[in-house]
Amino acid sequence: MSKPPIGPTRRKTFAAIATIAAALAGGTFAMAPTAQAAPPPVRPQGPCDIYAAGNTPCVTAHSTTRALYASYNGPLYQVRRMSDNRVRDIGVVAPVGGAYPDAGGYADADRQDSFCEDTICLITTIYDQSGKGNHLYQAPPGTFRGPAVGAFDTLAIADMAPITLGGHRVYGTYIMPGMGYRNNNATGLAKGDEPEGIYYVIDGKHYDSGCCFDYGNSSTNGRAVGTGTMETTYFGTATAWGSGSGPGPWIMADMEAGLFSGYNAKQNPADPTVDSWRFVTAVVDGGGGNQWDLRGGNAQEGPLTTYYSGIRPGSLTNASYYPMHKKGAVLLGTGGDNGNGSSGTFYEGVMTTGYPSEATTDAVQANIVAARYDVQRVALSRTTTFTPNSSQDVTETFTNTTGEAALNVNLGLAGPKRWTVRVRGTNDTSATFARVEPGESVQATFTVTSPAEPGAGFLVGEAKHVNSAGRNRQSTEITQAVRNALPIRINEVRFRTSSNSTDQFVELYNASDSEADLSGWTLTNTPSGAAATTLARIPAGTKLASGDYYLLGLSGSGVAAPVSKGATTLNVRSTTGFAAGQQIEIGTGSKRETRTIQQVGTAATAATTLFIPVSTGPWLTIPRGSSNVPVTNANGFAVGDRISIDSGENYEPATVTAVGKASTQTTLSAAAPAGATNIKVAADANMTVGDTLTVDTGENKEEVTVAAVGTTGANGTGVDLAAPLRLAHEQGVDVSDRGTGISFSPRTKEPHTSGVAVQALGGGITLDRPLDNDHEIGAAVVNPLVTTTGYQGQPAPDQWFGGALSTSAGSIALRDASGEVVVDAIVYGSQQSSSSGNGTITSPELAVLEGDQGGGGCIAVVAGAAAGAGRSNARRPNGNDTDSLCRDFVTSNVPTPGAANAM
Repeated sequence: MSKPPIGPTRRKTFAAIATIAAALAGGTFAMAPTAQAAPPPVRPQGPCDIYAAGNTPCVTAHSTTRALYASYNGPLYQVRRMSDNRVRDIGVVAPVGGAYPDAGGYADADRQDSFCEDTICLITTIYDQSGKGNHLYQAPPGTFRGPAVGAFDTLAIADMAPITLGGHRVYGTYIMPGMGYRNNNATGLAKGDEPEGIYYVIDGKHYDSGCCFDYGNSSTNGRAVGTGTMETTYFGTATAWGSGSGPGPWIMADMEAGLFSGYNAKQNPADPTVDSWRFVTAVVDGGGGNQWDLRGGNAQEGPLTTYYSGIRPGSLTNASYYPMHKKGAVLLGTGGDNGNGSSGTFYEGVMTTGYPSEATTDAVQANIVAARYDVQRVALSRTTTFTPNSSQDVTETFTNTTGEAALNVNLGLAGPKRWTVRVRGTNDTSATFARVEPGESVQATFTVTSPAEPGAGFLVGEAKHVNSAGRNRQSTEITQAVRNALPIRINEVRFRTSSNSTDQFVELYNASDSEADLSGWTLTNTPSGAAATTLARIPAGTKLASGDYYLLGLSGSGVAAPVSKGATTLNVRSTTGFAAGQQIEIGTGSKRETRTIQQVGTAATAATTLFIPVSTGPWLTIPRGSSNVPVTNANGFAVGDRISIDSGENYEPATVTAVGKASTQTTLSAAAPAGATNIKVAADANMTVGDTLTVDTGENKEEVTVAAVGTTGANGTGVDLAAPLRLAHEQGVDVSDRGTGISFSPRTKEPHTSGVAVQALGGGITLDRPLDNDHEIGAAVVNPLVTTTGYQGQPAPDQWFGGALSTSAGSIALRDASGEVVVDAIVYGSQQSSSSGNGTITSPELAVLEGDQGGGGCIAVVAGAAAGAGRSNARRPNGNDTDSLCRDFVTSNVPTPGAANAM
């Protein structure tokens, strides 16, 4: 997989700066001690030690910044490289003695930086330090679907939130809209009205009004299952359910179907706007009776303040929130129904059993303050895009978070090979400041000049200094991705019209002063919820004059599965308007060939997914050598037809040998006592005698075998079981059945996991003679007689593409012939109705490159359908590009394919 240049703050090492000191934030070059080396200091207690001493032990303990127990030495989180999909656990730094003793216990950022060098890393897992195994994983789809493959939420980019902890660099978890983590199969958490305590430490400057930046106790299936079924902390400016005083943001509690700051559902004047703290501690405690507390504090100094302590919302007049009906799952960054329109940065958080005393939470706050959360030590101003032989200024800022004066602070900046970097107005390569006091910042501005050759790489900023005694030398690095690319822009995109949802085009524009060679350039399409595919590959010899346009239109159909030279059958996206005897064109450029249709079968259906057991996990893995796959939907599959499983390197074709039943995700319609041999379920249409059902979650999970299938509902005949239940189960708990699925041949060569695409490819189109070339998924199939699907406008496109764009959300990336440079991209989606944010982000790595993702995110709001020529997303003026998707694309009511955008 080629690497787009997108991580904003990754540490990289280049040959040109090989002599720069390798220590990161908090790293030291120790001088030879003159006295006997001191032993390693004892690591101080963590928040969970304090909770345990208060008889309210932690049942979740999550952090990407530090150990939350003095004795914890396991991994904090796991990262995955996008370049090769390898993973690495990131643990804690061990205590060291010597001249400069260090108690350790903070995250090993060096380990992440070395592993993620020259690529992007994602946080895949945040480990539970409590010993309960309640790790946080990529959130599966719920009522709200995520933008990643299979409608999972996207994963956080691992280096988006660099800070210092006790003077050492660590990373938080930077949540953009569409991201989220969850464990629906947690154990040991409070259920019903059982008491619990919750806190998290977050970034007080990163928030939005979307729902919902939560951490805490949630439903077990990603759906809204009733009031009082969750209890979490919340931070943001959402006002749909309630608020505090002033404009926000506020610390509130999410109790499902309501964000609360006190007894009343609406405003609580005692809950203040929290807008001056860089790091925030938010506390929600409650349960075990009609009582709950809302507290908050500055995570860098001072005590907690109680904003509310009293009875549950509305409990004097109704039973919505007392007694509570907590379900015992854990989430981060979303609402209970997977409402994933929120933003925020998470550093640490826990849940306890039992209702912590104020003295205990006060002690936890003191522990958080003592950990010394602070801002990143080195930062670079945001500059991502250069054109060949251009110059821009980049400012490097050093903030002294060491706790003592820093002497001889030297700021340097290095660029990729053949780039030139100088302190602005001089020939110097670095700037030095004699003394920087604790908490103070200094800056140096560098003029960066790109070479003539396009390319991509990283700016590497470094700050070196010694401590106030002039002995302990320290060095900190920060990086920022940059690209040097021709100004060829995705200039206008139409996603649909009101009469034709496939009347789509993509227009490129040459904003440079000279002709550009587009030979071998590619457009990559990533629809929300699906994997990336090649939308178009521009033919060799394609030149685009200065100020000219290159128009790509969606063909009436497209290749739905790879087809090899010699094949006589095409599996296609659409057969609408196709008939025997018609001539069609397959492919573009040198691979374009004409054939006559002999027979028209069925088109490929919309892809379903390999079943996701959202309530229990871990996600299913279908091993190599399998001949059956469980699916979310079995409609459209037929014996003898071809199917496709997965995508990209794991793509596999097969032929259907049997069509069984789809999987089932349902709930108990009535409570079932231990020993019962019959259960009542809300849905059973796809259940079959002999199926294995998974009933309930966490410590109450068990598997049973179906003996007979009756009718649904609390008063139905239910499902008979082959053996009695071992455990009692409450009404509403989750029940899943993987179903009998789709059988096929040949057996799989690769493993496949929950959420990947499984597509019925249909009977396809039979051709009059074999094909002369191979054609990939998405290759155009052009039929001039088709007038109701595909691009129907004028002028005729310069090139056809065969894979339809999502009309609601997705991304399109333009890469040069090397595949290494993202020349331009658009990430688009729907506007959030209640948020300053734009909507969930399909491709965070592209969105970071094309826009500042602070606050509610920055993506292009997809233009809605309209009659006639419809509407489009267009740049005004042509080629305008400020690397801000929020501003660069506007809605045009007069699409102008192949011509100047209407003003």
